[in-house]
Amino acid sequence: MSTTAEPGVAEPAATGVHERFTALAERQIELGEVRGAAAADPVNLPMIRHWTAAMGDANPVYTDAAFAGASVHGEIVAPPAMAQVWTMPGLGGGKGGTSPVDELMVALDEDGFTGVVATNCEQTYHRYARLGERLVPATRMTGLAGPKTTALGVGYFVTWLVTWYSEDEPVAEMMFRVLKFRPREEKAAPEERTRYPLRPAVNRDTAFFWEGVQEGELRIQKCGDCGELRHPPGPVCPSCRSANRVYAVASGLGEVYSFVVHHNPPVPGIETPFVVAVIALPEGIRVVGNVVECSPEKVGIGMPVRVEYREMDDELTLPMWVPRES
Repeated sequence: MSTTAEPGVAEPAATGVHERFTALAERQIELGEVRGAAAADPVNLPMIRHWTAAMGDANPVYTDAAFAGASVHGEIVAPPAMAQVWTMPGLGGGKGGTSPVDELMVALDEDGFTGVVATNCEQTYHRYARLGERLVPATRMTGLAGPKTTALGVGYFVTWLVTWYSEDEPVAEMMFRVLKFRPREEKAAPEERTRYPLRPAVNRDTAFFWEGVQEGELRIQKCGDCGELRHPPGPVCPSCRSANRVYAVASGLGEVYSFVVHHNPPVPGIETPFVVAVIALPEGIRVVGNVVECSPEKVGIGMPVRVEYREMDDELTLPMWVPRES
């Protein structure tokens, strides 16, 4: 476990906070693997159907009994990436109990390290889960590194491993690493406009899109040879492999294809809860954006929306989606 502070970052150590985090992390690591509560429901076909439909995974081995029976599996199996789905609690929590990570996360929050960003998740699949199996998660904390100076602020990297078991046989495991950071306090002069903290990544593939947003256009990348529209943008057409890229201007109308309501963790610059939706455009592609001017309770699948361009600060304009009449 790494607990070495970055040069010049002495505040947590000087106040004893760093030593407290280190001692707590070591205790939690010594606990080893701690099993949580079993999934509320066994692996089942209705949930698999919902997940594959949402993800666009049409592999019949997950839903077609005849096809799956003739496959190497001999029966319907669940998509490996669903491992976390079976034991994930809802917004109201659940009976999953506490894990070795929880106490450290609470301690970091209480000391002002309230920002969180996932850095990576490494996944290992031992075998497919089968219908009727009730998976049980087991969590092992593996590391705490910090304090580290990052662009977001000073923070700690927390690492843990979750393994899902069917009885005593491991089915899948995921290694999670997140950065818990203390958000920077940016003080602007009274006459200055606050700079919106979240900035989109702009590169050669996406520059045309953000230039369009500045001009009030919803630009969709288009293959200059076969004419296929695609989003998000990329360097090569997935259909004909052409690198000849142009764009089309979408109507700016759409409907909510799917959505989530984000409650936690806090996001700098955005008041929670807020809605992040996948918007289906009549042009045949989907884009992701926030639904605004509508309470989260009123957002629904199929709701008609239109794009609206919001100036977030003097340099940044973002496309948002607002309700419209059917």
